[in-house]
Amino acid sequence: MTPARTPPSTPPRTALRDPKQDRSRATRRRLLEAAVACLAEHGWTRSTVAVVAERAGVSRGAAQHHFPTREDLFTAAVEHVATERSAAVRALLSQERPARAADVVEVLVDLYTGPLFRAALQLWVVASYEEQLGARVAALETRIGRETHRMAVELLGADESVPGVRESVQGFLDMARGLGLANLLTDDRARRDRVVAQWARILDGALRAPN
Repeated sequence: MTPARTPPSTPPRTALRDPKQDRSRATRRRLLEAAVACLAEHGWTRSTVAVVAERAGVSRGAAQHHFPTREDLFTAAVEHVATERSAAVRALLSQERPARAADVVEVLVDLYTGPLFRAALQLWVVASYEEQLGARVAALETRIGRETHRMAVELLGADESVPGVRESVQGFLDMARGLGLANLLTDDRARRDRVVAQWARILDGALRAPN
């Protein structure tokens, strides 16, 4: 009697990987990172889809497959990097010991003095007169702004029910944005470091003030 054959086991669905999907995700990521770099370095006018595709090492057709329009590409690029930066900042929340105000101020100021802010600023300028892009950028910046404020409150352990605390946190974020604008023209790191240190002291005092 011939023993019954056991059918080959099927790998769990979660273990199966589609190489085509992996390549697609990798291509999309390269395009997003290249778009931010181009926008920060060259501005909106010279950052065409063709230029971004060349920098990413993909064809223009592949770029347009992922992002049918230029507006799709650049708004997605800024959102992508903002999400990654937010994840890096949120990593501070997982620390066992609360972050010092000085560390929080330094990390959040970095959000406004790097390539992401340069790229976002280029989008803001164009969005101010390009109606098609304006609504997208406004919605994106509103969401990023709320997320950044929420992270700042969590990282600082701020109690916004205390009068003046919310305004202190928002004032700090406005200051950080201003430092980012100043950094576009010149990298005056020594002056920036002094300003950041002073704001850390201001925030520390505001958060420790009695109710």
